[in-house]
Amino acid sequence: QVQLVESGGGLVQAGGSLRLSCVASGRTLSGYAMGWFRQAPGKERELITAITRSSSSTYYADSVKGRFTISRDNAKNTVYLQMNSLKPEDTAVYYCAADMRARGYGSSRYSYDYWGQGTQVTVSS
Repeated sequence: QVQLVESGGGLVQAGGSLRLSCVASGRTLSGYAMGWFRQAPGKERELITAITRSSSSTYYADSVKGRFTISRDNAKNTVYLQMNSLKPEDTAVYYCAADMRARGYGSSRYSYDYWGQGTQVTVSS
């Protein structure tokens, strides 16, 4: 079993940047594909980006493409989400999640096996 802890959230003005981190413990992160999700009040939790075990492939939702970058450092058991050009509509709780599949990455929340507790990101206009 793996435990995930996110950090780096906070309050930022529109156009600003934040970098979220997700640190894993319990097992090595290299055994998991990873995703970042977000959930705004009254909305479904959505997958915004994902990365394969080896970083060979990534996915970005249209809403964040060109602004957000996912990366991972398996030696540090950490996954990152660099968020640039933030908009008020990016305000949400952000979650990292781990997917045990051997190849690729999950495309929905139901594909992911382990979740962090979430970190709040608030973008003011």
